[in-house]
Amino acid sequence: MPAFVLHGDSFLVSRRLRALETEFGIAGQLDANRHKLAGSAAVIPELLSVCRAIPFLDAWRVVLVEGLLAAAQPRSGGGRRSGGRAARGAGEWGQLAAAIPEFPDTTLLLLADGPVDGNNPLLRQLTPVCQVERLEAPQREALSRWIKDAAAAKGANIRPAAIRSLADLVGSDLWTLDQELEKLSLYCAGRAIDEADVQLMVPQVREASIFNAVDAMVDGQTATALRLLHQLQEDGNEPLHILAMVQRQLRLVALAQDALERGAPAGELRNILGTTSDFVVRKAVAQARRHRRPDIVRRYHRLLETDQAIKQGELPPTLALDMLAGRVN
Repeated sequence: MPAFVLHGDSFLVSRRLRALETEFGIAGQLDANRHKLAGSAAVIPELLSVCRAIPFLDAWRVVLVEGLLAAAQPRSGGGRRSGGRAARGAGEWGQLAAAIPEFPDTTLLLLADGPVDGNNPLLRQLTPVCQVERLEAPQREALSRWIKDAAAAKGANIRPAAIRSLADLVGSDLWTLDQELEKLSLYCAGRAIDEADVQLMVPQVREASIFNAVDAMVDGQTATALRLLHQLQEDGNEPLHILAMVQRQLRLVALAQDALERGAPAGELRNILGTTSDFVVRKAVAQARRHRRPDIVRRYHRLLETDQAIKQGELPPTLALDMLAGRVN
């Protein structure tokens, strides 16, 4: 029986599942022959029973299990994850590897997971009896090629400068890249996507303005800060939303400062900051190195005061935002 283990980037795993649907011709089959189980809640007798059943009026019985490998992944400290029967991991679920060769040829087993450690015990047991595909999001030059190919698949041509801008702003978040390329391909129908189109259409461009506005506020450049904040308002952002963006940016800078002080490896910064954008990481680290921690903390406290003044009706939102930008350190 065909059995696949797909793990890695969620966009690529989802796309590979759709490709397998086409490959095996299962898109329009009966619901009775399609089974979807959560790995954290599934139990071995139920899964084995489903996989051993013969399909009714269809060529395949499709069994999709999501998150089974993650449920069996040991904690970094060596213990098992708690909660859910699948947390018993390889000890119980290893029975699945032994049973797979005995399943009917009409069963198509699909195990889908996010990023999984190569030492995952269940993955090691399944590898000899499954087709394992590790689907990682592309980086650097590979990401640029992915963007170009994804645009071409949507019938669009994209210039190198636009590719660099998208890769810089969005990073390897393939779900967001796919959505932005869809918008850009429709907006630029009949012509190549250029860097100016990316600057106009991609929301992440706003983050660049926030970085610059935070720089200006912390450095006491009132006129520059006011101009950038007003531009964000003119672009349709409400003052409270702008405050939220400034708050997020100050938090990113604080996290970056802490990471630098602890000597965190550069490769971990994206996880620490909770972003896939190389642009965001680069700017946050630059600000963390340029500004003193007391200045960031002081500005953060004043941001909270401004937010409170707006919500309590003490100041109109626009005036409060202007005062925040204009107050000296």
